[in-house]
Amino acid sequence: MEDFDPFRLLINSLIKNAPSLHVICAVSDGLVAVDKAKELSPDLILMDVGLPGLNGIESARRIRKFLANSKIIFVSQETSIEVVREALTVGACGYVLKSRAGVDLLAAIEAVLDGKQYVSSGLDGQFSAEEEELPS
Repeated sequence: MEDFDPFRLLINSLIKNAPSLHVICAVSDGLVAVDKAKELSPDLILMDVGLPGLNGIESARRIRKFLANSKIIFVSQETSIEVVREALTVGACGYVLKSRAGVDLLAAIEAVLDGKQYVSSGLDGQFSAEEEELPS
């Protein structure tokens, strides 16, 4: 869920290069994201923090209530450690900086689908870019 069309197209083109991945929906509004997640029950959700209608963190919080098994990765320009922590606290399995999406996104998707957590490097050293096992 991304509200900036050119970046959404970039994400779609990165995913198209991974034959095991398939985009089933792309929206630009947090409220619509919640509705579409409920309707489609995706395995993986890519979400921006700054979405109109309902921000990404609140959208993820709502999605978690009915899709506990869907994996959520935030893809955002927001570098605040507090925001990253909140995103992970509401149930995200990954956090990729938009500035690193070309390098990190597919690695993050692979890690998260493999049950690991992924956080982009460049977050003030507070988080490791290395993949870690998610707590059970």
